[in-house]
Amino acid sequence: MFAFPEQFSNATKANLESQFALLSALTSKTFEGMEKLVDLNINTAKATLENSSATARQLLAVKDPQEFFAVTAAQAQPNAEKALAYGRQVASIAADTGAEFSRAAESQIAEVNRKVISLVDEVTKNAPAGSETYVSALKTAISNANAGYEQFSKSTKQAAQAIESNLNAAVSQFTQAAGKAANGAANAA
Repeated sequence: MFAFPEQFSNATKANLESQFALLSALTSKTFEGMEKLVDLNINTAKATLENSSATARQLLAVKDPQEFFAVTAAQAQPNAEKALAYGRQVASIAADTGAEFSRAAESQIAEVNRKVISLVDEVTKNAPAGSETYVSALKTAISNANAGYEQFSKSTKQAAQAIESNLNAAVSQFTQAAGKAANGAANAA
């Protein structure tokens, strides 16, 4: 007699445990990323409030319109740089969290694949005569699914790298434009 029901029951239990472990890992990584983002936002809000207060005091102390425009222009570039730094930090947090998600998912998927292959090997040892075609088809299907996942994973990583590269290029262009605009405003004042 074959132990198929018991083998599949154990495999189902192991699969559910792996899915729970993956869900727990992803939830933990999500909370870590959110914690970093909340800390960044709190620190940014404090710094912005302090900077706004200092700027308001400077603007209240001006005596003529030229001085007003000079103070305003002097704040343009530092504010733009702070906004860019904030954007970079948010992007870094998002990239780090995404990388952690990928690592956690890849390790869990590798473990599930190992268990499925082990189950298939165990089942094929006890397979009745004449089922070689079905066993071969099952192994081919699993191999194709793994190859598809690997291709999807590579494509996803390439897309993430392209997005990060484009973001860095956009930030660089914005930094240059902000610097030119601030210099132009300072020269005009």
